[in-house]
Order: sequence, then C-alpha cells, then structure tokens
Amino acid sequence: MTVANFWRGKRVLVTGHSGFKGGWLTLWLNHLGAQVTGVALAPQGGPSLFEAARLASYCQSHFVDIRDVKALDPVVMRADPEIVFHLAAQPLVLESYVNPLLTWQTNVMGTLNLLEILRNRALPCSVVVVTSDKCYENPGHSKRPFVEQDALGGHDPYSSSKAAVEIAVSSWRRSFFSDMLGLATARAGNVIGGGDWAPDRLIPDLMRALQSGTTVALRRPDSVRPWQHVLEPLAGYLRLAEALAANPKGYSGAWNFGPDASAAMTVREVTERVAAAHPELRFAALDHAHVHEAFFLLLDSSKAKRRLDWTSRWSASVAIAKTLEWYAAVAREENAAVMCLRQIDTYASDASADPDATREFAHGA
Repeated sequence: MTVANFWRGKRVLVTGHSGFKGGWLTLWLNHLGAQVTGVALAPQGGPSLFEAARLASYCQSHFVDIRDVKALDPVVMRADPEIVFHLAAQPLVLESYVNPLLTWQTNVMGTLNLLEILRNRALPCSVVVVTSDKCYENPGHSKRPFVEQDALGGHDPYSSSKAAVEIAVSSWRRSFFSDMLGLATARAGNVIGGGDWAPDRLIPDLMRALQSGTTVALRRPDSVRPWQHVLEPLAGYLRLAEALAANPKGYSGAWNFGPDASAAMTVREVTERVAAAHPELRFAALDHAHVHEAFFLLLDSSKAKRRLDWTSRWSASVAIAKTLEWYAAVAREENAAVMCLRQIDTYASDASADPDATREFAHGA
C-alpha cells in the first residue's frame, strides 16, 4: 500500500504529533523506518495518546506553539525534513465558538508560519497540509458528496478557518512553491480509533460515559457523517506524500480521503453500534443543539482512488469494532503503542493484496 522502502531513513516532520491523528501517524512512520521529528503543543490535562503510547520515544519531540514563528523556525531547520505532514491545529468545532481568534490564529497563521519557514529553506521537500471535510461551503440542502472543486466556506469559525487554510495554501503554492516542492492539502473528517480523548467527539464521549456510568447527550443524533478508522486517511496521506516526492507538479493540489457512501451513518446509529457491544451504555438525544452543525456531509474520493490507488479498506462496522478493541485492550492495561502497531500491521496486511503497492508516480497517471 506504500512504495517499497520509500520511508526508510526519510527525514519527516509531523506537526501535531501530540494529537490523535498525529500520534498514530508518528507511530506508523517510525514503524516504516522514518526519522520523525514532532512539533506540537504539550498534551493539556486528562489522558492522551501521546502519553499512553509514550510517543516521545518514537520521534524527536518538541513542544512548540506553531503561532510562534521564532520558536518554530529553528526546530524545522534542525529537522531538515524531506517530507512534512502538517496536522497541528485547533481541531474542535465547539471550541472554535469559544475561542474563534485562537482557532484562526492557529489554523491559518500557524500554517503560513510553517510554509514561510519552508519557503526560505534551500532544499526542497514535499508537504501535506491536513485540513478537513468541513472546509466546503455546505448549505445543508444538498446530499451530493463534495468533490475537490466545490466551493469552500464554513459557517462556524473552525470550518471557515479550514477553508481559509485551503485558499492560503493554494496561493502560496502558485506564488512560491510550484518549482521547489510538492504542496498538497488533504481533506478528511470524522475519523475514529483508539486513543482519542478529545471533548465533544462522539466515541471519546461514549468511552467517558462508560467509564463514569453517566448518560451521553447526543448532539444532532440524526446528522449523517462518513465514519472511518484513523488509519484510512493516514494511509492516503502517506500515499500522497510518496506521489508528491516523485512528481511534485503532478500531485500538488487538494485531495479528498473519505469512505464510500456505505460508511455513512447517523450519530444515533454509531451510538447504537457501541451500545450493542456495551449494553450498560446510556444515551439520550438533545432536544436541540445550541450551535450550527451541518446535517449531511460526505466526500467524493474518486480522485484519490483513480490517481493514488487509495481506497477505504475497513467498513464503518470494522472501524467501530477496531476502536472498541483498542479501548478495551488499554483498559486491561495492555501497552497502547503495541496495540496501535498491531492494528497498523493488520491494516497493512489487509491492504497487501493491492497490485499497485509498489507503483511509481513519476508520470502522474
């Protein structure tokens, strides 16, 4: 599923490595033989994948605020990356209503700080900027999956900040980077998996309720989302980075990495799947939500399927089962990193039948 031996010895910078997706990506890259440098804020209270999996032992870890370009610059320069995955962000919709300026400063200006540092470096590299499926203007009345050419926008500060990142990256790519590096954006959302303890996300809320014996209040229980395991989009990011390294011009741009429509479920349906495995789970629907959220959101990933040979490997049911498996194992005090690596190996094995696993991207076919 990845080009043979591509990652061995590669210098890779991961921003946001202390977060949920960044943590899984750091482990996977280390597992592939990459030399990983991580840049992120330190985990703030409560459990985290970074601490549970002892991620500092899998990379050169630096706690830096990406809004502080003077602190960020020397870390990036010392890492001297050949590949960059930019995941550092304020990632929560509800938090963006509480701290809208911080959300924009982190997501937009933090991204531009990184791009400006890279722009001033002497050596080229390939960059994957991770945004969100919420970057699309979503009026709510269309049930057509979004394609990369659809209008960008966003009602809430988080979504609008991700749309702004997309516009800014496109501008910097066309203005400065077209001849020196590959620069792409990756759009995915509603990923699930072990090690996510963020507030106001469905699976973490359900896990906390199981631990505490409390009742979960479901926000917008009938909202439809594409649910995918965290390894699905991460596999796409890895494949995209490989393609960028081989053909920067051919693979720069925006890419969707969402599951098939069959993976779409309502919030209530996912909760009921978890409750089937944990009958003690108690949940109730809120009569109304206090903030705007899109009712329907799906991505069309035909471009990634056609040009990167990327496709979703695990159904929503498997993704939910793997997620519950992880939390159950860690609750039994099994090693969190070992559990992650075991699931990474299982996922890679499930994808090993891909006849194009050693595909070259030089022609951008």
